[in-house]
Amino acid sequence: MTVRTPDSGLESLERRYESIMRVLPYPLLAVPLVPYALTQNPTAGAFAITAGIAVAAGAWIIWFLNLHPTWRDRPWLMRVYFIGLVAFIVVLAVRSPWFAFFSWYGFLEAFRCLTGAWRWVGCVSVALVLGMCQGGGFHRPTISAVTVWVVLACVNIVLVGLFTLLGQKSEEQNQARKEMIAELAQANQRLEEMVAENTGLQAQLLTQAREAGAGDERQRMAREIHDTLAQGLTGIITQLEAAQQTASEPERERRIGNAKRLARDSLAEARRSVQALRPQALEDSKLPDALAEEVARWTATSGVPAEVRTTGDPRALHPEVEVTLLRVAQEALANVAKHAAATHAWVTLSYMEDVVTLDVRDDGSGFAQPGAANEPENAPGNAQSQAGGGFGLIAMRQRVNRLAGQLEIESEPGAGTAVSASLPAIPLGPPPQAAGATEPPQAASAAPPPQAAGATEPPQVAMAEEAS
Repeated sequence: MTVRTPDSGLESLERRYESIMRVLPYPLLAVPLVPYALTQNPTAGAFAITAGIAVAAGAWIIWFLNLHPTWRDRPWLMRVYFIGLVAFIVVLAVRSPWFAFFSWYGFLEAFRCLTGAWRWVGCVSVALVLGMCQGGGFHRPTISAVTVWVVLACVNIVLVGLFTLLGQKSEEQNQARKEMIAELAQANQRLEEMVAENTGLQAQLLTQAREAGAGDERQRMAREIHDTLAQGLTGIITQLEAAQQTASEPERERRIGNAKRLARDSLAEARRSVQALRPQALEDSKLPDALAEEVARWTATSGVPAEVRTTGDPRALHPEVEVTLLRVAQEALANVAKHAAATHAWVTLSYMEDVVTLDVRDDGSGFAQPGAANEPENAPGNAQSQAGGGFGLIAMRQRVNRLAGQLEIESEPGAGTAVSASLPAIPLGPPPQAAGATEPPQAASAAPPPQAAGATEPPQVAMAEEAS
């Protein structure tokens, strides 16, 4: 990338100055010949000699500077050139004081061609010649004449020194400005590169965000399909199979009626899931009432009696929290009906200061847990393994973890199963806390009804995995 520096005007001025310096000495050599011829009335021979010396001085400059510009990088050649230039200045000043104009060119060349102390040596020599010209030209030296030359030379040196110091300061400032501008140009270039890199990163992040959003939506739809269609179809199959096996006509009709109702409810819930709406039960009732209605429907369908308890001060929570608790209860009860062979179930909803818990417990067959209690899906013989694996427990954990909650399962063979889900009691209004946020403090849930003999104290919320 090409960056245009702001000092382009200064560089153009410097180039123009160099161009002027290449042609400046020739007018300074030619112009003094006119007043020399008019005021001093030289003979033709004298004028020719003076003009020849001026031409020789011009040739000397052309040879060193114009024809061999690279010689400027050779200090000893420049010293030779300057010594010859001073010699021409002295000879021309002796011929006519009008060549004092050309003497000023010596000051310029002293600083362009010499270095260090040699500059001031060259300036002193040129200043003496210029003082002689200003004093009326070369004539027999007297004390007064020499004094005038010296005074004029000192004045010239002081003036040249002041201008030189100012020029040096200006040159240093220009050089510092150039370096600063070059650094700024490099910084701008790096900034442009960083902006281009950031643009690429933003595009990558947008792509990742779209992919993550699509993945989240797929997981949501998978959970909703499992919690609505899969469970509904499982219930319908169970009811129809029971209707085929019963000999009682009223019982058969009841089972078929239950299957029809499950089909209608599952269809309605599937439509609401596609539209990302809350379950119908939570649209019409508060969470404790919706939970009680769900348990009553489950009891009517499964034939297993269940009790529902609510402790604490019920209050409206964020829709995501209430939907998660309802779906956890549905999945846990579906697992009880399918795998536990239970004779009774208990559901407890506990409202605490900053945590709400849901406990689902049964007195069924239970299963062995050789691993940790919070990793039952890996334990052989549990509900999920007995069912051949499924999506239910994974979906429950995803729902609970998404809201920075905890899901725990405890079970023993012959002692039933207890499933506990704990979620932060996010009030209605602010958005739910994303997964990975700080876990809410856990409080002990209210004690459930007495469990079957030998069962451990139930954990906070519960559910066994159902086969999808």
